[in-house]
Amino acid sequence: MPVAAALAPERATQLAAEFGLKPDEYAAALAILGRAPSLTELGIFSVMWSEHCSYKSSRVWLRQLPTKAPWVLVGPGENAGVIAIGDGLAAVFKMESHNHPSFIEPYSGAATGVGGILRDVFTMGARPIANLNALRFGDPALPRTRRILDGVVRGIGGYGNCVGVPTVGGEVNFHPAYNGNPLVNAMTVGILKADRIFTAAATGVGNPVVYVGSKTGRDGIHGATMSSAEFDADSEEKRPTVQIGDPFAEKLLIEACLELMATDAIVAIQDMGAAGLTSSSVEMAGKGGMGIELALDDVPQRETGMTAYEMMLSESQERMLMVLKPGREALAETIFHKWDLDFAVIGHLTDTGRIVIHHKGAIEADIPLAPLESEAPLYNRPTEETPPQPALGAVPDPIGIAAALKRLVASPDLCSRRWIWDQYDAQVGGQTARRPGQADAAVVRVEGTKRALAMTTDCTPRYCLADPEAGGAQAVAEAWRNITATGALPLAITDNMNFGNPEKPRIMGQFAAAVRGMAAACTALDFPVISGNVSLYNETEGRPILPTPAIGGVGVLEDVAHAVGLGLPDAHDLVLVGETHGHLGQSLWLREVAGQEAGPPPPVDLSAERRNGDFVRGRILAGAVTACHDLSDGGLAVALAEMAMASGIGARITAPRPIANGGTPSRESVGHEASGDHSFWFGEDQARYVLAVRDSAALLDAARTAGVPASLIGRSGGADLELDQNGPISVAELTSLHEATLPTMMQGH
Repeated sequence: MPVAAALAPERATQLAAEFGLKPDEYAAALAILGRAPSLTELGIFSVMWSEHCSYKSSRVWLRQLPTKAPWVLVGPGENAGVIAIGDGLAAVFKMESHNHPSFIEPYSGAATGVGGILRDVFTMGARPIANLNALRFGDPALPRTRRILDGVVRGIGGYGNCVGVPTVGGEVNFHPAYNGNPLVNAMTVGILKADRIFTAAATGVGNPVVYVGSKTGRDGIHGATMSSAEFDADSEEKRPTVQIGDPFAEKLLIEACLELMATDAIVAIQDMGAAGLTSSSVEMAGKGGMGIELALDDVPQRETGMTAYEMMLSESQERMLMVLKPGREALAETIFHKWDLDFAVIGHLTDTGRIVIHHKGAIEADIPLAPLESEAPLYNRPTEETPPQPALGAVPDPIGIAAALKRLVASPDLCSRRWIWDQYDAQVGGQTARRPGQADAAVVRVEGTKRALAMTTDCTPRYCLADPEAGGAQAVAEAWRNITATGALPLAITDNMNFGNPEKPRIMGQFAAAVRGMAAACTALDFPVISGNVSLYNETEGRPILPTPAIGGVGVLEDVAHAVGLGLPDAHDLVLVGETHGHLGQSLWLREVAGQEAGPPPPVDLSAERRNGDFVRGRILAGAVTACHDLSDGGLAVALAEMAMASGIGARITAPRPIANGGTPSRESVGHEASGDHSFWFGEDQARYVLAVRDSAALLDAARTAGVPASLIGRSGGADLELDQNGPISVAELTSLHEATLPTMMQGH
């Protein structure tokens, strides 16, 4: 039977351009088909060959990333990555973007981002145990920024809270570069038995293809295409491309899928995410080397008169596609109807290697699957390296240490996120051991065991703009440090590569350099990449975001009782691990206090990261450390303030003298960039931690033996933070300033 209603050549060419296909890409699609396409076929090619689905600009670079390790069970290419965590258990996790939808419709865009990443994880057979996020917004002084922030946070909280998965961590940054293009990156972590992993590879000629979940509507059509293009002045009018989520339906879908997964009925399973029924059917059949036939008349629909094109491209939420073993349909139908979800057999697998779409007695599409993947566009786009930033030189201190610290803890990038956290349920499920604000990484118990997972998201985009390679390495290293600071062993990462228009050599150069830096850090730290997402074309009217390779990291604690937080305990010695050179380039002090965004970012010494982090983790697991905090934004002074504010306990700090094994220099001998007392307190040198310990002499002896730089810098106690000769700073005052910023900013929203 021939394909119905081929498009006229002029109309097909026009639609191909509207759908985002370049002229040469459209010509390749015509060559594969050998004829003019139908509307449905053109839609399938456009979404499968979109940047969002095909990674056509990024694949050549992503291949550099290390993806294997003895504990990696499933790496990139499936819905989510899987790592072994011991005792026959595995952790499943991934991070994905919902940037463009969240700009257009903040609440629904963020909510469906959470729903989509949850499905990626439970599709593998895992029960989700935690959500995290990484958020970037524009200038907080702009009403639009506050409106988007408000909608995104409510969307994340509304979906995650209702579905019953705790939101336990994340990060938030502000910068004018995100004014027209916020970033909403969502991460989910789940747990399964290591011998019960489900994948998308469909096998078995004649096996039934089953649709489950919610009904299909017209929301989200061409969402993948929309996410593969720049924004313009009219982009806020693209609301029909944003999906509408239902967290209560998602909760039912999780339980129904996990119940069916406990049987032997499922051959393959795939969620209907970007590109909906198109991507799920193409990927399942393609990964298994099969063909697939679908009868769209049988697809559950919530709107009347839907066309084949609309059904294949709809991104309606809370839907899954499965291939079942023959004869298991009745069992599956019983389970899904019990959970009040739709169930329909909509097709079967074939040995033709083609996807064939039937609707209303006609064939609406007939496409060979192998070339749809093998001949998909793959670009090695021109790159332009980011020129090195000139050395910063001396920068005088305009306001003093105490005033600078108060300004920094109240700044948008460092202020308390309590206004955000309070909208998230971090405790649902009862397994959260370290909530937001209590530790450098969230810690969640593995129910029924002593084990726990530590998890975090991290990136410093201002570093990545100044030096993308160093910024990529630093993002991985900081995620590794955050996990290490709890006592957990970092095991693997997921990434979310957020960049501007890859057709611009400078942007593509940023991407390539960031991947190089990430690859070096992942290799040096035994921290492989097991899943990820690429989000390009994050530009509005030609203005790109900061390059933002967000990193989501996961590690394991053999015993949750060993986990430490960052709150200062009373009457403890404080030890600084790592070398201080007073690096102020690209620091928050430089931006917020001196009014500059200049200089190179701090160097990343991966051997020092590994050495210092392994030492710190060993001391934590030996019971020698009561609290630990890694140093990052704002340097030593901000780290100490955050530790003090977390417990309400102050400390008296004395700048240390140099020690024999290369320890922290005094203020008089900080590095070439240093320009006074403020560089010691606010420099953002890497590979550093502050430890609260009962026996500093024993810890310093262990550090000397291990060749790790370490210095005694003070002792906790009292109600003030005293930074050497700079006078007492009230911890209560710091806390008040720290807590006031976001609520004040968001009044009326």
